[in-house]
Amino acid sequence: MILKSQVEWALHCCAILSGLPEGRYLSTKALAELHGLPKEYLSKALQSLSQAGLVLTTLGPSGGYRLAKTPNELTFLEIVEAVEGGGRTFVCNNIRANNPCRPKGYCESSPCAIARIMWEADEAWRAKLRSVTLADLGEILAQDIPPDIWKGTFEWVLKRAG
Repeated sequence: MILKSQVEWALHCCAILSGLPEGRYLSTKALAELHGLPKEYLSKALQSLSQAGLVLTTLGPSGGYRLAKTPNELTFLEIVEAVEGGGRTFVCNNIRANNPCRPKGYCESSPCAIARIMWEADEAWRAKLRSVTLADLGEILAQDIPPDIWKGTFEWVLKRAG
């Protein structure tokens, strides 16, 4: 399974937005500059987050985006589904029905084993993403990123936050 690039972008942007002080917003331009992304394409990912109610937006010179929920309340799954949609990652087209060795009119009463395994895997993946919040990510990043880069990034962000 390959997710859209916008999923990565949305997750990184939400990680940055999770550190904004109350009432502050960060523009698409600043988010695009921070991540080295084209502003026009990043806008689409941010619009998806906005339409899903995960970020709040405001217009004007100090406008931009901020999280609509606390980092403890916002899961990876919500962000992924805002961009990709909530549908299953595997679609069964029941090609087993094309088997010429099956009697004419034969019909199974349940989904095939392949579909069931793929759907179970999809649910396991979703369960993992549902179990990780942006607050969890913040704790991991605080350990993974050298303190000077961590501090410098948030100083950079705060200078640009409206």
